[in-house]
Amino acid sequence: MRCLRLKKQKEITGLHRSGKRVYAPSLTVIYVPSDRLKMAVCVGKKHGKSVQRNRIKRLLRAAFSRYVPYLSPCCVLLIPHVSETYTFAAFHRDIGKILGREKLIDHSA
Repeated sequence: MRCLRLKKQKEITGLHRSGKRVYAPSLTVIYVPSDRLKMAVCVGKKHGKSVQRNRIKRLLRAAFSRYVPYLSPCCVLLIPHVSETYTFAAFHRDIGKILGREKLIDHSA
């Protein structure tokens, strides 16, 4: 099962305005319940040049994809915090903590 990407700026800004924010040490997650599972990653220029930003996006998508089969339908926006090092393990751990804490993981799947 794959999630759909939020690509339109209108959808992302709407989610940014009306979504619920949840914080972890390595990232912020903004979400709102939806009819389908959708996801976006926002990495600004303060994170470095394009090579670093693309790596951060790949790490976030890979960490999030591990939880996709268990997630209830919602729109999710992942925003990493500025750090010197970015690791898959940190993103995976923090995404799992947030999804569990907010009860977005559906255990019936």
